[in-house]
Amino acid sequence: MTDHIYAAEHPEATHVRPGGFTLWFTGLSGSGKTTIAHLVGPELDRRGLIVEYLDGDTVRTHLSKGLGFSKEDRDTHIERVGWVASRLTRQGGAVIAAAISPYEDTRRQVRERVEEVGTFVEVYVKASVDACAEEPSSPELVVDTELHEPEESASLVLAKLEELGLVATEVPA
Repeated sequence: MTDHIYAAEHPEATHVRPGGFTLWFTGLSGSGKTTIAHLVGPELDRRGLIVEYLDGDTVRTHLSKGLGFSKEDRDTHIERVGWVASRLTRQGGAVIAAAISPYEDTRRQVRERVEEVGTFVEVYVKASVDACAEEPSSPELVVDTELHEPEESASLVLAKLEELGLVATEVPA
């Protein structure tokens, strides 16, 4: 009989496939995070990437079921989305996460977790809403949905991914 081997002890637990990244859309409810994410995703797929969506509302109904909206519960929810994003990024996936994620410290923790295995690209979907949230201190991109239509916002996101070398500017032949 062999000793029990825990998942973290398996060699593949530390293997990282190249090219994975997490595109993290943050902003207030109704700012356009999901709309832009669902415009960017098909284009990434067209360019040959393996795409997975992690929408905050969808994840909340499954992985975070039972959590409320206190700061502690919101942080737990975002940490869970971030953990899943890091696992998919580690496997070379293009993860598109769209979650309110109002707290800078929690977003920083998610960024650090993802950056252990791939690239983290934070997109702040800025919209004026009379509600309080901490804006990201240094997102890779700010998309102001009052200045840009969703399609233009999606183009800005794709251009940033190209600039960062995360996606090809041309579709592979």
